[in-house]
Amino acid sequence: MDSEREVETVVIGAGQAGLSSAYHLRRTGFEPDRDFVVLDHSPAPGGAWQFRWPSLTYGRVHGMHSLPGMELTGADPARPSAEVIGGYFDSYERTFGLRVRRPVDVRAVREGADGRLLVETSDGTWSTRTLISATGTWDRPFWPVYPGQETFRGRQLHTAHYAGPEEFAGQRVVVVGGGASGTQHLLEIAPYATATTWVTRRPPVFREGPFDEGAGRSAVALVEERVRQGLPPRSVVSVTGLPLNDAIRQGLRDGVLDRQPMFDRITPDGVEWLDSPEHGGGRHVDADVILWATGFRAALDHLAPLRLREPGGGIRVEGTRVAADPRIHLVGYGPSASTIGANRAGRAAVRDIRRLLATEAAAA
Repeated sequence: MDSEREVETVVIGAGQAGLSSAYHLRRTGFEPDRDFVVLDHSPAPGGAWQFRWPSLTYGRVHGMHSLPGMELTGADPARPSAEVIGGYFDSYERTFGLRVRRPVDVRAVREGADGRLLVETSDGTWSTRTLISATGTWDRPFWPVYPGQETFRGRQLHTAHYAGPEEFAGQRVVVVGGGASGTQHLLEIAPYATATTWVTRRPPVFREGPFDEGAGRSAVALVEERVRQGLPPRSVVSVTGLPLNDAIRQGLRDGVLDRQPMFDRITPDGVEWLDSPEHGGGRHVDADVILWATGFRAALDHLAPLRLREPGGGIRVEGTRVAADPRIHLVGYGPSASTIGANRAGRAAVRDIRRLLATEAAAA
């Protein structure tokens, strides 16, 4: 392994949160490769967007905000979002000279000497005074566990591995999950599949009317309170509900979005409800595929050696700063998981880091 290279800040991840942080570092006088470095394990620019399924076109993306300092304009709404946003991120990195290093896998962050942190990677070790972890959630798809799951003879896959509706032609598909991905999958798959069944733990909440700034602040506040208490964050989307657009209304009318309660177990050839009054005492649905649109969890395993997790299971964060270690900031975590939230959080994290470094320099 290479000898340690020293910087003031390491940014882990080059999605919206990481690029926003890098932009603000550069804008305030930090020089890439000298003062800070951005490490990204993806093969190309685009963050998690580069892995989205081709049928998710840019026109169907909700709430995509431009990165700071450079607008995303003139994009063809019919183009896959992976292409549009991947190209935009690539241009952004080059325009601002952010010099993202990829593919670099960050394996662990440990305590180093003289109050520094050691970032162990596939490309050697970095010694840093501060850290911005902007690793998002895409790398940690959440797979619920249900009785009989291992006996299922069909195919099980997660949203993270969804490639488009054509692969489900002629199959009986159970889609699990009440979020935006689950409803999008159902609406796409239904014309191809022999049958679809929609299953969720809780009844979906559809939101009528515009989602104004006040509602947005309230939703973010709910998520922020959880991370302040050291609890695992819920996504902002989970507290905003699903927008009742024309496609959703049509799906409700057609019966595609006919929500069923969560099944009790998985059988070799489908799913089963036991003693459910809603299903007349029990019901079985045959299935060839179970598609788990069950969301993601924060990808923070690289921070495990620092023992930052609270008894509640999450990392307690004040703004973006980890309460237990002010050298570390989580950007794109909890309330800053939205694209606009990540932009603001990147700026706030850099402001905090500069203050910390200035205080240390004055005390030296």
